[in-house]
Order: sequence, then structure tokens, then C-alpha cells
Amino acid sequence: MRLVIIGAGFAGMYSALSAARLREIHGVSPEELEITLVAPEPTLVIRPRLYEPKPETLTAPLVDVLKAIDVTYVQGSAETIETKSRTVRIATAKGTRKTLTYDRLVVATGSRLFRPNIPGLAEHGFSVDSLDDAIALDKHLQGLAKRPAVDGRDTVVVTGGGFTGIEAATEMPSRLRKIFGDKAKPRVIIVDRNLAIAPDMGETSRPVIEDALKKLGIETWLGAGVASLDESGITLSNGEHIETETVIWAAGIRAAPLTQQIPSERDNFGRLLVDRHLRVPGVDGVFATGDAARAACDDDGNYALMSCQHATRMGAFAGNNAAAELLGVPTKPYHQKGYVTCLDLGEAGALFTRGWEREVTMVGDVAKKTKQEINTVWIYPPKAERAAALALADPERVTDVTGFL
Repeated sequence: MRLVIIGAGFAGMYSALSAARLREIHGVSPEELEITLVAPEPTLVIRPRLYEPKPETLTAPLVDVLKAIDVTYVQGSAETIETKSRTVRIATAKGTRKTLTYDRLVVATGSRLFRPNIPGLAEHGFSVDSLDDAIALDKHLQGLAKRPAVDGRDTVVVTGGGFTGIEAATEMPSRLRKIFGDKAKPRVIIVDRNLAIAPDMGETSRPVIEDALKKLGIETWLGAGVASLDESGITLSNGEHIETETVIWAAGIRAAPLTQQIPSERDNFGRLLVDRHLRVPGVDGVFATGDAARAACDDDGNYALMSCQHATRMGAFAGNNAAAELLGVPTKPYHQKGYVTCLDLGEAGALFTRGWEREVTMVGDVAKKTKQEINTVWIYPPKAERAAALALADPERVTDVTGFL
């Protein structure tokens, strides 16, 4: 029997850990139930930290962890999924093609930044969506100091006033001062078509965020979208033009395109609709998890968000349930009633909220310490010690990535 997991993000990693855990509990050998993880690189990209400087350091190796739990790693990119024949076609790192058959499949392919067809965006826009994108932005920022201090060189425009946009923007003043010097006065602007900053963060959180932006001197241009980008800067839908050499696009994400190959329903974000056990209805043998799945967290109408907080626990349930079907044991319904947010606000600290209503429980330096612990400890892979790694993957014990629930 073979269980194939596509993706080495938070959901894919925990799918592998959880499946291996259940296999061991039932005394089944790796030869009897092969667990295979497919990904371009055997590393976990710490995507929630890509707004920080030195993004090339924000990865964690998975090879030793996978070896410790007897999970086979296949290096390559899944190109085609044939659900009728239960095969996955892979483009390997060596430029060849390889086909894997599966008895159960976990689609943990994550998400991608949504880049609309805006003139100049592809040529002149940066992002912190992927490791390569974040490295390209960091290299660009480092190179600004060699350019003349004219034509908006010291101005950074972040398009999107949501979670990612705010974290990228609030980190930017300190990053730019390190590049230009302590006496520099960089200009950072958040542009959003909504009439309020952080539209999804709730009324209680917004004053904290607005106060932080004010302290950092970050401007907010609201109620206007982006019309175009060019070498001189960015033009908004209301006709205003901002001179800048740096535009960071942070306006939404969509499920990775591979999910389109699964013949099932999807939501507006491209996520596969799944049942409470994370199966894809009507497609035998296929589970979806993390940013690739729209899953109910509870019976109150709350659905998992496209975040590592939900992907971690969803991954544990998906891997467990895919393995459970092969082992002939009961599956477990995914549930995740607890929810927190911890928003980095750069030198202004951070904001920690609890619950879907986002009740503010910590702000400033205290919340910042929590954010740093999340970013440097909680979201990293376990050590390559078999017993300890498998123990962490019990889906009923995997909370959110913060470990605070």
C-alpha cells in the first residue's frame, strides 16, 4: 500500500508525521505501508516570516526528520494527478518524468499569491509570497542604497492592508534605516481599496493597528485600487500617482493550481471542498488539507483560514485519516475550535487576539515576545528523533501552531 503526500509545507509535513505515527501505533512496517512525500525541495519554507530581512535563512531541512520516521522523499514537482488511475506524474529535479501510483493521496499543495492582470505588475511588483520572491525583494532593497536618492527611491508602497501587507509594511521602516542609515526617513505607504485598514481583523483590533502605523509614520491610502505599475511608480484607480521604486503586492492568495486537476467542487479561493474527515467528496482515495482545502473548523460556521495555524492541525488529521483508511481503522473528524492571531507590528510591537471575534489580549512588547516565540520555535519542524517527532503528530493534540490553546 502507498500513501502519497504532495507538498512539504506545514500541512504536508504534518500529514507525513501523523500518517507515520498511526502506522507505528498499529505495528505496520514501512514496507507494508509506504508513505511518500513529493516536493521540489526537502525543506520547510517558513513562509510566515518572509516579510523579515535575510529570507534566505528562513527554511528548515526535512530530510533527517523524514528519514527518522521512515517517510520516503521524492524530489520533484507534481504535474499531473489522474484520479481514475490513481497516479501522480512528477517532473524530477533531473529533468525526467516519474509516475507514482497511490492507494491514498493527500493534496497539501498550499497556496500562491493572487496576481491579477494589472499592467506592469509582473514586471515591477515584488512580494513576500515565496522564498524566491522574498529573496528578490531583499536583494532589491539592499541595492537601493547605490541608487540616487530621487524618484521615490526611499518610498515603499505595499498594496494590500490585510495581515501580510501590514506585517510587510511595519517591518519596512527598520529594514530601510539599516540600508540607508539611521538618519534616513523612509516613506512607507499602504494602499487598499477598502475604506478601513485590516478589514478582517475586527473593530477591537483596528485601533491598535492604526496606532502602530501612526507611531511608525506609515501612511494609509484607502478606497482606491491599483491601476498600473511602471518604472516611475504606481498609479491608483483614482488617478493618483506615487513615485516609488518598490511596490510590494500583498493582496490575496489562491490555492495552488494543481487542485484544479481534482474533479470536484472548489470555493472562490480555489480550495477543494472537503468533508469533516478532509476527504474530497466524490473522488475516491483523495484527501485535501491546508490551503488546498475548505474545511469546517466547528459546527458554528467557522472555516479554516489559509494560514499555517490551521494547516498544521489540518495536516495532522489528513495524514492520520488517509493512513487510517488503508489500515482499516476509524478516521477522526477534523475540528479546531480555538483560534488566535498574532500580528507583527514591527518596532511598534505586536497584537495578539483570541477567538473568531478577535478579542485583544496582548499588545506591544508583550505580544512581540509571543510573536517572536511563535516565529522562531513553534512553527519549526520537530527534531529528527523518531519517538518525539511522532508524539507531536497526534491530531487530537496538535493545537494551533502557537501552542497557546
